[in-house]
Amino acid sequence: MAPALFISDLHLAPERPELVAAFHAFVSGRARGATALYVLGDLFDVWLGDDQLREPLAAGVAAALRALSASGTPVYLQRGNRDFLLGERFARAAGATLLPDAIVHDLHGKPTLIMHGDQLCTDDVDYQRLRAFWQNPANRRRVSRLPYAVRRAIARLLRAGSRRLTSSKPEEIMDVNAGAVAAAMSEHHVARLIHGHTHRPARHELSIDGRTCERYVLADWYKAGSYLEVGADAVTPRPI
Repeated sequence: MAPALFISDLHLAPERPELVAAFHAFVSGRARGATALYVLGDLFDVWLGDDQLREPLAAGVAAALRALSASGTPVYLQRGNRDFLLGERFARAAGATLLPDAIVHDLHGKPTLIMHGDQLCTDDVDYQRLRAFWQNPANRRRVSRLPYAVRRAIARLLRAGSRRLTSSKPEEIMDVNAGAVAAAMSEHHVARLIHGHTHRPARHELSIDGRTCERYVLADWYKAGSYLEVGADAVTPRPI
């Protein structure tokens, strides 16, 4: 059986045309024939709302995902901390299914918890407060009603503020909390977790409730594209 493929934290933007090109090559090439493609958040560097589909980059990405879906490979999307306003309009344009923030899918007989991963960074209290604001559907609707130019200005301010805060925080605060990981995996009764967000690609082995479990962290695409291949017999990170 063909493997499922996972990508996350692409942060696609006009300023990184080489990675946009790598994305298009991936979805029109290696992703064809996969059991499924999972995009676990931060597909875009910033998402201002589904009316961003008016922009060529966003429209092109949606069209590429739709072509992949039409070829027979299901496409699943999760929101990240950069594209929390991603909605059903984009999902329809991409021929994709928009997933909740945490979901268990059976991958070749193994239940696997899938999430962006920012909800696991519980030591970063300031970020969790901001995340709680954006997780409120009423707040997302209010922001989405603002004029597009106003939303773009807000996004610039938020990104500048985020860079300042991030530069002053200890590295360990911005990583996942071990207790939050264990609690999530225990709650969902799984022995495998796949997530992105932290930009620290690795495989971690841990013991939860007396079981040997594993956590896979996806790589970001800031310098080069990559994906995680989940097959029946192996889980393998691969370069684009």
